[in-house]
Amino acid sequence: MGSLFGTDGIRGSANVELTPELALALGRALVTLLQETTDERPAVVIGRDPRWSGEMLESALVAGITSAGGDARTAGVLPTAAVAHLTSRSSAMAGAMISASHNPVGDNGIKFFDGDGFKFDDATEARLEALLDAPGARPRGVGIGRRLSDPAAVARYIEYLTSLADVDLAGMQVVVDGANGAASSVAPQVYRQLGAEVIAVHCTPDGANINLDCGSTHPEAVRAAVLEHGADVGISHDGDADRIVAVTSTGADVDGDVILAILARRGLDTGTLTQNTVVTTVMTNLGFRRAMDEIGVEVVETAVGDRYVLQAMRERGLNLGGEQSGHIIDLDHATTGDGILTAVRLLTVMGETGASLDYLAGVMQHLPQVLVNVSGVDRARLEGATSVWDLVNREQDRLGDSGRVLLRPSGTEPVVRVMVEAETEGDATATAERIARQVRVDLAVA
Repeated sequence: MGSLFGTDGIRGSANVELTPELALALGRALVTLLQETTDERPAVVIGRDPRWSGEMLESALVAGITSAGGDARTAGVLPTAAVAHLTSRSSAMAGAMISASHNPVGDNGIKFFDGDGFKFDDATEARLEALLDAPGARPRGVGIGRRLSDPAAVARYIEYLTSLADVDLAGMQVVVDGANGAASSVAPQVYRQLGAEVIAVHCTPDGANINLDCGSTHPEAVRAAVLEHGADVGISHDGDADRIVAVTSTGADVDGDVILAILARRGLDTGTLTQNTVVTTVMTNLGFRRAMDEIGVEVVETAVGDRYVLQAMRERGLNLGGEQSGHIIDLDHATTGDGILTAVRLLTVMGETGASLDYLAGVMQHLPQVLVNVSGVDRARLEGATSVWDLVNREQDRLGDSGRVLLRPSGTEPVVRVMVEAETEGDATATAERIARQVRVDLAVA
C-alpha cells in the first residue's frame, strides 16, 4: 500500500496534509490511470460530505480531472455508498468520495471506486500514487474535460434504497441522527417513505458541525432522543453515512457486531445467508463468534478495514460481512458499506418479525471489551517492539479461551490500538492498561 493511502483511502488535516494541490494531482493521475485501459474520455462521479473543506477539495479534484481530459460528474452532498452505487449504474469509469467519515471537521479524505462501484484495491491505489508525479496529457480545446452536475443523483439513490424494502413500517417511531453529515437529508426521507414516523436530530449541517457531539461515535445523542420521545429505535450514522449504530427503545447500545448478528440470524432463518457464513474482522467481539457457533453460522475473520471484509466476501462468494464500528456490507444490494441500507434491513427485520430491537439484540452477548488508543508514540516501530509483544503473549496465555488481546497500529489515525476482551470489565481494563503502559514506554516519540 502506498504511503498516502490508509485502510480507507487518503485522510488527513484539510489544507495541511490533504491540500488542494494534492487533490488536483490526484485528479490528473486518476485520469492517466483510467486512460491506460481506454481510448475514450473517462468520466468520474464525485460526491462529498458537507464539511467546509469539501468544496475546496472538490474544486481541485475537478480541475485535475478536467485538465487531464476527463469529465467530472459532480453529485453534490450525498453518502459514500451513493457514489459507489451511482458509479456502478452509469457509464463512469470511476467514482470519488470526499469525506473524512467520522473524523472532526478539520480533517478530510478522498476514497476512490472503480467502474463497478468497488473501492480501489491496494495495487490500484499504489499505481495511482505512482502516477502523481507523471506529466500526463495536456489536452487543448474540446479535448479538455467538463464539469457536469447531476442534481438528480440523490433522488435516484433514495429511490433505489426504498425499492429494496417490501415492508410497511407504519406505527414504528424512529429517531435518526444524521451526524450533521451526508445522511442528514437522505436518511430521514428513506425511513419516512417506508412508512415510519421519523424524528430527525443533528440533521442540519452547516459545514462546521459535522460529527460534533453527535453521530455514530456519540451514541448518547440518539439515545437521549429515543428516551425523550419514547421511540421504538434510534439510528445513528457517521459523517458520510457508511456506518450505523443503533439504540433500543430502552436506550441500550446496538453496535455493528450485534447488527451483523441480527442480520446473519435472519439470513439463516430465511435461507438468504450465502453458505451460512459471515465475514468479520479481528476486532469483532468474542461474544459474536460464540453466538454464531450456537446457531451454526461460520465466521470468516479478516484484518481491520471494510476493504478486507469485502475482499474475503468476494473471494468466497459471500453476501454478508461487517465491522464492529457499524460498517456492514450487503453484497446482494451494494458494493460497499452503506449505513442507510443497513438501517433499512434492520428496520425490515423488526417490521417483518414484529420483534423489538431489544429482543432481536439478544442474539448475542458481548464480552466486556476495552479499547485504549495510545497516542504520542511511533506506531511504525510496533512490529519490532519485542518487550511489548512478549507482554501481549503472556496476557493472552493468562486469559486463555476466556478472553482475547489485540494490538495493532491504526490505519486511519496516528495511534496504536490496544483491545482486550475478558470475562470481567475490571480484568479487561487492567490488562489493556498494562499493555498500553508498555507501548508508551517502548514506542515513545523522541
